[in-house]
Amino acid sequence: MIRVILFVFGILLCLAAIVGAIILWYKGADDDSTGCKIGGGITTAIAVGLLAFNILVPGSVHQVDTGTVAVVRHLGKIEGIKGPGTHYDFWMVNHYETYDTKVQQDKIVTAAYSKDGQTMELEVFLQYQVQPEHIMDIATQYGSLEALQSRIEVQTIEKTKAVMSSAEAMTIIQNRDTYSRMVSTTAREAIGDDYYVNVRDVVLTNIDFTDEFERSVEAKVVAEQNKQAAITKAQEELEVARLAAEKKIVEAQADAQQQIILAEAAGKAATAKVIELARATGFPIETAYVYSNSETGLSEVHDTPIAETETVKFVETRYTISYDATHTKDDLDKLVIKYLEYLAYLEQWDGKLPEVVAGDDALSIIVPGGN
Repeated sequence: MIRVILFVFGILLCLAAIVGAIILWYKGADDDSTGCKIGGGITTAIAVGLLAFNILVPGSVHQVDTGTVAVVRHLGKIEGIKGPGTHYDFWMVNHYETYDTKVQQDKIVTAAYSKDGQTMELEVFLQYQVQPEHIMDIATQYGSLEALQSRIEVQTIEKTKAVMSSAEAMTIIQNRDTYSRMVSTTAREAIGDDYYVNVRDVVLTNIDFTDEFERSVEAKVVAEQNKQAAITKAQEELEVARLAAEKKIVEAQADAQQQIILAEAAGKAATAKVIELARATGFPIETAYVYSNSETGLSEVHDTPIAETETVKFVETRYTISYDATHTKDDLDKLVIKYLEYLAYLEQWDGKLPEVVAGDDALSIIVPGGN
């Protein structure tokens, strides 16, 4: 900016001096005035001096902005570097090359192939910053910041392609984050300090496969989803069937248990009835009460009921029917058989009362027979 201001100011002064000299020369020629001629000569000399100033001074003023560093070349040879500020160096022998030391952002787009030959377009975002203390090395080895950037891009592309070509396309799709980190690590190691930059970030921002491949992947995903849905549905149906089967089993077990309970109750009732019938018909009957003792682990038999305790609990009542001369085993068997026939009759009884016929010598009860 200062160079431009000085150059414009110098041009204006030169023009003013030239115009003034021309006016004085013409005026002196018309009036034949020595003073005008002398003034015109002085003005011309001033114009020539201003023109020389404008050629030499503005071009020799160099301004280095904040965030940049200038490499000074003297007749093509690197002499040193200049930091931000305004510097004066004769432009004919000293040349300033500006290098940006701020963080550089570079978006790299390149094509690559996966291990199974699938084409993909990769987009890599690269951030780096040159090391100011090595600006002279960069200028010596690469000549310019653009050449350095080109070299860094080549390294990044090569390492990115190497990483992506090591895996098949489906693996890359399923593990994008993993391969993005691998690209970042590999590119950082490849660039490192060899290029006199500090790498801030390397990110694989996008992976685009061909439309045909993406459609095939989408079809596989849909097929897999349908497969999983079918498996889930089958598992649900199997679970429903299993629960229904378990329900039937539980119901059958409950029904069987109920039948067992009813049978046990009926058996106990029948047993009690037989005992009562035997007692009523004169059979000798002995009664015993059985208790369990948790301390001894043995059973205790008593003729009469006793009080239960924490250790002694009632278990069952035992009846013993004895035989004698007038009450034989055959008599008891007949009694039991008659009672069982009576129970069978009750199961099929239709509710009709038996026919009763009263005579002079006896009372007859006629029970209808069942099918």
